[in-house]
Amino acid sequence: MRIVLVLVLLSASGIATGRLADSPFVDRVKAAMSAMMAGMARAPTGDADKDFVAWMVPHHQGAIDMAQAELLYGRNVKLHRIAQEIIVTQQQEISAMRLAVGQPLPKE
Repeated sequence: MRIVLVLVLLSASGIATGRLADSPFVDRVKAAMSAMMAGMARAPTGDADKDFVAWMVPHHQGAIDMAQAELLYGRNVKLHRIAQEIIVTQQQEISAMRLAVGQPLPKE
């Protein structure tokens, strides 16, 4: 749900079209959205569980990448806390989904 809200806010604010002067932030968010959309474009395999994880992991990683951009370039303390929460919870959910379908966790 948060990712949808972020995308709506980005589009409404002009970030999606690159109209803002905050270019490093815009570039990072655009890259995160592009990577997320590319990752979610995988063809289905016929295994609903594995497909769900294959599509949700890039979705969650996109949220993590956008939250990291907020931490780097944003100045609002409340948004920084939300961004930190997004990073932690989305990483936990990625791990839980991967474990649920028997995939190894990334070596980070």
